[in-house]
Amino acid sequence: MKKNPYSLLFGKEPKLSISRAAQQQEIIESFNEEQPSQQIYMITGVRGCGKTVFMTEISKKLKELDDWIIVELNSSENLLLDLAASLGSEDYLARIFQQASINLSFFGIGLEVKGSVPITNVQVAISRMLDSIKKHKKKLLVCIDEATNTKYMRSFASAFQIFVRQDLPVFLLMTGLYENINNIQNEKNLTFLYRAPKVELKPLNIKTIANNYAKSFSIDQTDALAMAKLTKGYSFAFQVLGYFTWAKDGKYKEAIEDYRQYLEDYVYEKIWSEMSSGDKKFAYGVAKSESGKAKEIKDILNLKNGEYTPYRDRLIKRGILDGSEHGKVRFILPLFEDYVMYHFEEIL
Repeated sequence: MKKNPYSLLFGKEPKLSISRAAQQQEIIESFNEEQPSQQIYMITGVRGCGKTVFMTEISKKLKELDDWIIVELNSSENLLLDLAASLGSEDYLARIFQQASINLSFFGIGLEVKGSVPITNVQVAISRMLDSIKKHKKKLLVCIDEATNTKYMRSFASAFQIFVRQDLPVFLLMTGLYENINNIQNEKNLTFLYRAPKVELKPLNIKTIANNYAKSFSIDQTDALAMAKLTKGYSFAFQVLGYFTWAKDGKYKEAIEDYRQYLEDYVYEKIWSEMSSGDKKFAYGVAKSESGKAKEIKDILNLKNGEYTPYRDRLIKRGILDGSEHGKVRFILPLFEDYVMYHFEEIL
């Protein structure tokens, strides 16, 4: 029996996935320019839209090139110290640093150089390490998944800005929910991040999803397209519906209830808990509206003109609503209107 090619795990690259090749290539080409115009990209989007997989695919492609060094860091830990430790633990790099008399013994990293005074400032240490990497014509990519506004993140971002000013070959990919990325950008000492491009992951192409399902389950285009529309192009939903349809021997209609339940339990419950009471009320208005038109939503919720726009804009930025059609909004997340209707009326 063939193994299910779809995955229910967040962040893990599934066996079957739909690549965002154009966006990935744009970043790769930008980083590989002789004089890069950008050394940082922030990848944002709603939970489950594929941010981690997107970043992982880019780092894998760069790792295949001889001149790239890839380091993954955890934003809740001491990023600068962990970066120094990661670089110092690579045998090839350790030899380069020893030749450059970079003594990291003060930090307990173990890279000690006899006759050389230990460096006691981790930012200075990394700066010297990056300079050695540069002399060997190497470049460093740092990947930070699910970045949040911690003291370690702020210290790292400030140091990164200095490294860039020093013309050191360091690059950064950072994923995060919209509100978390926004909080980091709003730090008064990190205004340089406003100039850094944000890659907002939009829904996957419905036709591409349909072609994937048609091939996986040997079904006709009509059924494959019906399946694809059930996902609304939401990356995690594409995997979940594929997973449960595979478990039901390709009968996607029998998989819909499991599909709905899994999205609600593992995605929507978390998204709902992070929404303010005002956001929940606005989402209810959208769910109850038949047309999605601004006027109808305002009438349902008895909102004034000035009260409508802030809620709409916030939910659009968080990747919950699509406002691309003038005067209308709709949910990006599949079956989310059913979840909203049930849970909002539950707390009325």
